[in-house]
Amino acid sequence: MRIGYKLVAEAYGPKELIRQAVAAERAGFDFIEISDHFHPWLDNQGHSPFAWTVLGAIAARTERAGLVTGVTCPIIRYHPAIVAQAAATLALVSDGRFTFGVGSGERLNEHVVGREFPPVQTRHAMFREALEIIRLLWQGGYRSYEGKYLQLSDARIFDLPEELPPLVVAAGGPEAARLAGELGDGLFATDPDADLVAAFAEAGGSGPHYAEVPLAWAPDEDTAARAALATARWAVTGWKVMSELPNPVNFAAATETVRVDDIKQNFTCGSDPGRIVEAARPFAEAGFDHLVLLNAGPDPDGFLDFYAGELDRPLRALGV
Repeated sequence: MRIGYKLVAEAYGPKELIRQAVAAERAGFDFIEISDHFHPWLDNQGHSPFAWTVLGAIAARTERAGLVTGVTCPIIRYHPAIVAQAAATLALVSDGRFTFGVGSGERLNEHVVGREFPPVQTRHAMFREALEIIRLLWQGGYRSYEGKYLQLSDARIFDLPEELPPLVVAAGGPEAARLAGELGDGLFATDPDADLVAAFAEAGGSGPHYAEVPLAWAPDEDTAARAALATARWAVTGWKVMSELPNPVNFAAATETVRVDDIKQNFTCGSDPGRIVEAARPFAEAGFDHLVLLNAGPDPDGFLDFYAGELDRPLRALGV
């Protein structure tokens, strides 16, 4: 079992994220994952730096830990050629430690360039074309592509690593999981859904299976839950809401009725390592072998110390 630390880029500025990444490597995490957003989910989170700049700085300040985007949307705000180049460069400067996590995105981040965020079926078609473009460019040489939604004209990435970064594809349903199996090198999910793992494998997929485990760490449960309520209540709305609302103010309005008890049902709150391990167990049983700890608590340094002292070993034992 590989264990990752989620950098919550909507809640901290770039220098603090870099500091946390260095501390997470020191605490024993195998990899560091960062969200790739333009906006935060809520205004009171207060941040959303450019993930690729932060990752480059982390690569220069760490030695061992893997680096992962969790996840980048390559269809609207970015053209796939741009992020294909960015991923290749990051793989080089990190000495092969980068994993390129990709997904079909949220309106929150994609509408900012003035293009309509399309219906889900169109997004999936665009996403397929984007993955095909990335793969094409990573073959080297000058490449062109004429899709229904995306085009590439006589483009070449000159700096390609000898070993390309794994392309890990996010899936919330069987169709996306099959696409991940067809065009990806791994699967990324947020639910402990064994059917996603099966659909990925049936489509020919192999490689790592990433999943995020939501928790809120603080010495006591109520303190942890109140912190998560303040900054992470958006997470209880479900993917159909999370993918469609356009701005932080809309998420604030949509979550006005969320209460502490709702948070406790969706996040493992407090400092009991046994409860966190039990929350992670369904992911391991579903076939996920890369668990990303997403901490919505108020004290990242306290959580890192807690992980190193009490959580690292029992979490790894889930993979035995």
